[in-house]
Amino acid sequence: MPDRNLVSWCSLMTGYLQIGFSLEVLNLFKNMALVDNLRPNEYSFALVFSACSECGKVLEGRQCHGYVLKSGLDFHQYVKNALINMYSKLSDVEGAMRVFSLVPGYDVLLYNSTLNGLLENGFLNEGVEVLERMIGECLEWDSVTYVTLFGLCACIKGLKLGTQVHCRGLKSGVQLDVFVNSAIINMYGKCGEAFNARKVFDWLQVRNVVLWTTIMDAYFQNGCFEEALNLFSEMKLDDISPNEFTFAVMLNSTAGLSALRHGHVLYGEIEKSGFKDHVIVGNALINMYAKCGNIEAASKVFSEMMYRDSITWNVMICGYSHHGLGKEAMAVFQDMLAVGECPNYVTFVGVLSACSHLALVKEGLYYLNQFMRQFGVEPGLEHYTCVVGLLSKAGLLDEAEKFLRSIPVKLDVIAWRTLLSACHVHRNYVFGRHIAGLLLEMDPNDVGTYTLLSNIYAKAKRWDEVVKIRKLMRDRNIKKEPGVSWIEIRNVTHVFVSEDCKHPESSQIYEKVKELLAKIKPLGYVPDVAAVLHDVEEEQKEDYLSYHSEKLAIAYGLMQTPLEAPIRVFKNLRMCDDCHSAVKLISKITNRMIIVRDANRFHRFQNGCCSCADYW
Repeated sequence: MPDRNLVSWCSLMTGYLQIGFSLEVLNLFKNMALVDNLRPNEYSFALVFSACSECGKVLEGRQCHGYVLKSGLDFHQYVKNALINMYSKLSDVEGAMRVFSLVPGYDVLLYNSTLNGLLENGFLNEGVEVLERMIGECLEWDSVTYVTLFGLCACIKGLKLGTQVHCRGLKSGVQLDVFVNSAIINMYGKCGEAFNARKVFDWLQVRNVVLWTTIMDAYFQNGCFEEALNLFSEMKLDDISPNEFTFAVMLNSTAGLSALRHGHVLYGEIEKSGFKDHVIVGNALINMYAKCGNIEAASKVFSEMMYRDSITWNVMICGYSHHGLGKEAMAVFQDMLAVGECPNYVTFVGVLSACSHLALVKEGLYYLNQFMRQFGVEPGLEHYTCVVGLLSKAGLLDEAEKFLRSIPVKLDVIAWRTLLSACHVHRNYVFGRHIAGLLLEMDPNDVGTYTLLSNIYAKAKRWDEVVKIRKLMRDRNIKKEPGVSWIEIRNVTHVFVSEDCKHPESSQIYEKVKELLAKIKPLGYVPDVAAVLHDVEEEQKEDYLSYHSEKLAIAYGLMQTPLEAPIRVFKNLRMCDDCHSAVKLISKITNRMIIVRDANRFHRFQNGCCSCADYW
């Protein structure tokens, strides 16, 4: 172009910015002054600040800010908004707040820009500070303001603040469009108020797929998985077609129920509707299959995905780890690094869990102490808990305790209970009593600690101590949660409790259990009666163990499923030693894969072995 003016340069910079060439924008800005001797205006500065935020150029951004101050262009709305957004994206919250505080007069656009910048970059406390000032200084709020504020309240779970904003919106008469109403429903859902979210939804006269999906997600966030699935059916009756986000919420709700059959049905609908190739749907499919016990199907979905993001890799790594398939998890992690995808906080939870399954002590400590920091990931409680499990599985109990005492974050009972569980597995009863004492100081009412300690004493035949523990539980009114197992057969969920006779086929199920136990005794099965009350007759002890809930569910599954089909059972508590030993042998005599998900992990029993290698 023979004649180039500011408009020409700004148009070219805008084009480069839109396609992600942020460094080219900065070069053009320099050349604009050097080649054509043009003085930048407010629009060109706004573009430069956006480019600096995109490519992480902190120094250049501050230099341009100084130039803006000297040129007197800092009063323009474009410039203020771009500056606040730049500092927020560059994690310079002080810079963003300084720009905001020095601007004379506040309008709704400036508040919206500031809040969006802070919220998008995780500066929630500063967002609340701006909101509090906004209530007193900015009287006119628009729909963008409300969407942002409800998003902020959802992030901080600020129900009281969110309710106040909702009331203000109703009183002011602002147009509550689909985006505002969706933000309101989301806010109540994230704050644990699914009932109020539903009230808002029911009040709406017109509902589109966005609103339906948001209310389903509100139920999902609060663990109301069946209600979410029921809403999906209602939506289809209302002749609303689901989108990719709807399917993702439904798949996650299905995972929450471990309803594999329903997941298969959803997969069929997804293929028909053409949403299978969406990353968010693929991620939810992997998660659903992994949590429903079908890791093979999860792996198949993963391998068929054309596009993958960090969540895709994380879900697959964590899925393999949860199933005890450490080698497969580590292989996916290496593939992730090979394609240039950066691991994050969640990735390393799965990786360290895989190291624990494989007893890779040296490698696990390397990942924690060095490799994670190369990617800017600060270790958190979940990582430290995985390392405790890693050290404990290797039998390094003293080292595990020292490690726990050196951790720079606040610990919960789970980390210490991991060590106590290791004492039970390694039969280190003295050390177990020591750790249990520490745990009970932290939480005197933790039923899991009492149960583990009682089992440790029982294994050591310290019956007097077992009696003391159970008396202490009675005195403190601490009750052990009853064991419940369930299995899905032909889209119907069958639930069992220990010594359950409520099932219509209970007599046949009991006969099947007796038959299975009789067949595995010649293979070396001896009922592990150690944890049963010592003052009960031996025959009664065996009868009690024989009809634990998972044995009943497995027996029913063997009765009702084809010979080649795997058995998938879910249990609310940790699987006991006796059931674990029995199911290993049952998998051998029946030549069936039996998958049991207990409170700790998935157990994959096949040909007499378990994926947990007898450590759980």
